[in-house]
Amino acid sequence: MTDDTSGRFSRRTFVKTTTMATAGLVLPRTLSALTPDAASAEVIRIGVIGCGGRGSGAARDVMRAGGEGVQIVAMGDLFPDRLERARANLAKVASEDAMVEKQFKVTPETLFSGFDAYQKVLATDIDMVILATPPGFRPVHLAAAVAAGKHIFMEKPVAVDAAGVRSVIASAAAAKSKNLAIVAGTQRRHDPAYVSVMRRVHDGAIGELTGGEVYWNQGGLWNAARQAGWSDVEWQIRNWLYFTWASGDHIVEQHIHNIDVANWAMGAHPVRAVGVGGRQWRTDGAYGHIFDHFAIDFEYPNGAHVMSMCRQIDGTANFVGERFVGTRGTTDPSSRITGQQSFTFAGEKKNPYVEEHVDLLASIRTGKPLNEGQQVAQTTLSAIMGREAAYTGQAIVWDELLNASQDLAPPQTGFGSLAVPPVAMPGTTKVARTWNG
Repeated sequence: MTDDTSGRFSRRTFVKTTTMATAGLVLPRTLSALTPDAASAEVIRIGVIGCGGRGSGAARDVMRAGGEGVQIVAMGDLFPDRLERARANLAKVASEDAMVEKQFKVTPETLFSGFDAYQKVLATDIDMVILATPPGFRPVHLAAAVAAGKHIFMEKPVAVDAAGVRSVIASAAAAKSKNLAIVAGTQRRHDPAYVSVMRRVHDGAIGELTGGEVYWNQGGLWNAARQAGWSDVEWQIRNWLYFTWASGDHIVEQHIHNIDVANWAMGAHPVRAVGVGGRQWRTDGAYGHIFDHFAIDFEYPNGAHVMSMCRQIDGTANFVGERFVGTRGTTDPSSRITGQQSFTFAGEKKNPYVEEHVDLLASIRTGKPLNEGQQVAQTTLSAIMGREAAYTGQAIVWDELLNASQDLAPPQTGFGSLAVPPVAMPGTTKVARTWNG
């Protein structure tokens, strides 16, 4: 994302700057190095990088999951106002809740803003870090967190381009070698209902999977209106949903949840994608250059096809969910199986946003850290395949995209000017290699 002196946030300089940024760190004791009994008695100290809605939400979720065994001790964000708002909100909760008061231990000395805030959070005495900045920054922050020896919760998606996916796969491997945990924000994989149904699917309850459909159709989302004094870069980062270099487009940023369920059900990632998409409703420049609807046909290694559909248009039919068809039945993996081995989940309903942290913390304390890094990287590339299929109008093949020289990080320094790339035009647009094509 940056180095301390230049403010450059391009990944192209990251290999050089990360080594310098982490070389002088004095690493705290890692819980995974302790025996399970010793680790269970330790407080897990947590830092938060990215303090918008999702970062603040993840901080609350991990406190609910960990009780007195966790403390939030450091926070960092690019923008001082967002950092202060998140701190004030959590401090208010702490003043009203005795448990949170024990958990929220951030001080003025452990609040950091600026392009190098992530480095400063990682330099504090934390055991685990929450990575919740816009997705375009995730590969850099993950690599730095692994280099610093931290356990990690990272929001999805974990990249916006092929270069970022390759970086995350490498970081996941490095984390495994260091016995560090990585859990991603694909919370359906920690939802007891989904887990129970999917276990039966994988045991053959609906036979061989022959196809399916996954959906995230809804209205529009928030938009940060440009303010006087904001540079191009500041506006694009504050309004990050609407720029592919920052969010990956909504098929990657949001619909990744359902695509992840498809990969989970199929036990594989797609090998080919074709599709359509466009920008029909959100045509104003305030919405950057992303699409507002996609429909993608994903082909899997066994020949099965999954239809993927996502839309962010007000006044249209809303539906979020998945359905898969097998040779002996069908499933809505959120709750039930219909067919020869019908099943309806009747267990306790739990908050999956909390459960993902319950599972992460338990894995750290038992010395058997979960590592979902490669899994979520593959799902991220699956979503990128769909995006590129719609942007270009061409068939996108997994191996070709994974190895493509695609790096969408802007070659920009600090809060300066940054032109918005043109809206993609199927049939004309090629698979983007850099932020502006």
